Amino acid sequence: MQRHERGRRTVREPIREADRDTIGQHCEHEDDQHAQVCRDNTGLDPPTLEDQRDGRRRESSFRRELARDVTDEKRRGQVERDSVKEPGDENGHEDREDTAAGQAGEPGLEHTRGSAAVRLCVLFPGATGTLIAARPHRSGVYVLELGGQDDAFARREAASAASAVDTLAPGLATARGISDRVRHLAFTHRACDLLGTTEPDIESAAALLSAATIDREGSVAVRAVDVRASTGIDTQQAERTLGGVLTDRGFAVDLDDPDHVLYAYLSDPAGDEEGGAGEACCALGWLAAESVRDFGQRQPTDRPFFQPGSMDPLEARALVNIAGAGPAATILDPMCGTGGLLLEAGLVGADVVGGDAQTKMVSGTRENLSYVLDGDGHPNRDSYPEPGDWGLFRSDASALPVADDAVDAAVFDAPYGRQSRIEGELAPLVAGALGEADRVAGRCVLVADRDWRESATDAGWTVTDYFRRRVHRSLIRHVHVLE
Repeated sequence: MQRHERGRRTVREPIREADRDTIGQHCEHEDDQHAQVCRDNTGLDPPTLEDQRDGRRRESSFRRELARDVTDEKRRGQVERDSVKEPGDENGHEDREDTAAGQAGEPGLEHTRGSAAVRLCVLFPGATGTLIAARPHRSGVYVLELGGQDDAFARREAASAASAVDTLAPGLATARGISDRVRHLAFTHRACDLLGTTEPDIESAAALLSAATIDREGSVAVRAVDVRASTGIDTQQAERTLGGVLTDRGFAVDLDDPDHVLYAYLSDPAGDEEGGAGEACCALGWLAAESVRDFGQRQPTDRPFFQPGSMDPLEARALVNIAGAGPAATILDPMCGTGGLLLEAGLVGADVVGGDAQTKMVSGTRENLSYVLDGDGHPNRDSYPEPGDWGLFRSDASALPVADDAVDAAVFDAPYGRQSRIEGELAPLVAGALGEADRVAGRCVLVADRDWRESATDAGWTVTDYFRRRVHRSLIRHVHVLE
């Protein structure tokens, strides 16, 4: 089929059935030969200018002990940060297949979808599942710096771009593999190649860094973070101390343009007002990836079409990530409103399909998609993949003009009772939309102002995750992740 001109679509034929992608699927790794390596660092002081020679001697002794305990010497120091490649050409790109989407009764949609390709998060070799205080870690384990106040929600989003995401400390998580999609997470700021964990104080951090195996060359800088101000640590003193350790080990410090950045995260549940889970710790790690933080530069009020109640881009990005948005995925929003969810899914490379019962909303969303995905409203084309294709239709969400199993995931923000103009009762509408989503998609993320888990189960879904997210005093968003 000849590729259509974006934004000028007419109904031609129904969407052809396609295999569902498994977005964010994690690969499994088994290591029967894995050996945990731990060392008691009690009494191991960081080398000073006066005793550098003794410090190097202690370090060499520790490295010999570590080498004896590791069964596979080659695994130590191995770092893989390449983006996860998809099946296809040598660059990991899959040829895209054109299909068409149609409607039943109402004017609608011509749609181009990406081919079904399975995305994998790499489980790097040598990863350990148990974090032991005051010891170095082998490569393959990452520490994630979480944003926001809801760690469980942030970890769930992070799982779309990383494997084996687990709790470490308030505001921190670990992962055993990351993909390039980390750059487009909303509630993960950074991913760092974990050196090790220890007690959340400067002396312990310095001892850990002194003992760690560092397989890097070039200039360095240190960034210390008191996560949620939970420890009261003087971060500047921490940076000076850890920078001194690196200087003693032969590294040049460059605060402006370093070759490598070491992050020291200090976190303590006892000092976390948000009640975060995990243990008190300091986690040291080399920066591996940072997320693009441009959400504040593109607010809903800056779009050509705006309506009160539009979702913030930060929240919208997290929701579409949980739904599996990304290149080669097709995301449907059957209640698109002003198109905020579709915009975020399209920005990260997904093909997007949207519908709404109101002609005004369909028209306004068309303006917004054209402006952001195709026009001058795109935040930064160098920081994002090529935007996905998009199409719109006018339809009741409980009777979608979409073929069975035609999209990978549905994500929608249900009407918020008195704030929305809908005809008839809300419950039948949401139940009907959930039933249609189950027919056309393999995954669904439902956002609402109340708990719809019972309706979701009745519609054939399994509720895998459920979150309550406070927006303001009178509104709590209920997030349902359905499979």
